Amino acid sequence: MFFVIFFSLYTLLNTYVFIRGWQSLSLYPQFRIFYAILFLTAASSYIVARIFSDHLPHFVYSTLIWIGSFWFLFLFYFFLAIVLIDLILLINKIIHFLPAPVFQNPNKSKFYAGVIVLSFTILSAIFGYINRLNIEVKELNIKLNNIPEKEYRIVFFSDLHISVINNHNFLKSIVNKINLLNPDLILIGGDLVDEKSKKLRELKLADELKNLKPRFGIYSITGNHEYINGADSTVSFLEELGIKFLRDEVILIDNSFYVIGREDYSKNNFTGQKRKSLESLTQNLNNSLPKILLDHQPLNLNEAIDNSINLQLSGHTHHGQIAPANLITKLVYELSWGYKKKGNTHFYVSSGIGTWGPPVKIGNDAELILITFQF
Repeated sequence: MFFVIFFSLYTLLNTYVFIRGWQSLSLYPQFRIFYAILFLTAASSYIVARIFSDHLPHFVYSTLIWIGSFWFLFLFYFFLAIVLIDLILLINKIIHFLPAPVFQNPNKSKFYAGVIVLSFTILSAIFGYINRLNIEVKELNIKLNNIPEKEYRIVFFSDLHISVINNHNFLKSIVNKINLLNPDLILIGGDLVDEKSKKLRELKLADELKNLKPRFGIYSITGNHEYINGADSTVSFLEELGIKFLRDEVILIDNSFYVIGREDYSKNNFTGQKRKSLESLTQNLNNSLPKILLDHQPLNLNEAIDNSINLQLSGHTHHGQIAPANLITKLVYELSWGYKKKGNTHFYVSSGIGTWGPPVKIGNDAELILITFQF
């Protein structure tokens, strides 16, 4: 169902944008054939690469993924611009605020509108790509007692999406930053990869993870993209690199606090099996010890409060990744990005250190969270 909805929506958006782009070239119809070839190539690149990934040379596969990934950004902004233009024209029919020259040569106006939209999108892509490479380290101090006796340095990140886009060079810069922070523990909030394990192994995209050596280990949970790429094979591969996955499991760290890892909420959609309830995961724990919850999607925050969770760490939202999509994630999630405290529970939702689709971040940051956990 996920793929049916995705492909249907993707096809409709591309068709709509293509037609309007074709209309904008009425002034220069000789460019329409070139436009059609360029548009169809960009729109189909990502799909073709994914379908034929096992049969394409690495260079071809990587090139198609890069083209197709950037196309998602262009499609999104082209669609928004067309809707905005149509809305302006509709309002103008009522209050007539646009200058008369706009309508004296409609073909010319359409062409220049297209040039403006294209220029804006290219500049946005450049800005977003640079911003995506600028990984920020943000500090979060979680203090459970007035006079704490213990302190741990925990690095948390989410949504790395290791792929030919977020590749080994990108991962190497992240690993170096993490090691400089000298964490006691590393926690990962899901969507660690965005390729199947066969491709990750073949291209050695995730091998840099072996260079992470925190004192108390590295723990991750599944996200929806682990399930999209085959959760069992993905987890098996990543555990070879030293990442321990908590799949509806609890681990006691240094005999001092618990880390609870939930399966992703999407598990039921992909396997027909529901994840365990948070209540069942916590019912036999020592309530005198702090509890950190890893849950990829920040849904139903009250569940963590009801089960005496001290700190919940999530990701998934990317805070929209490309503004103004953050307006949607703000409507969907109680907490789309950042820190919040409800009752006695602290929450942090990361905008992600990596990206899905276009390798750009507009309106949010690529972030590592350094948590000082005191109790």
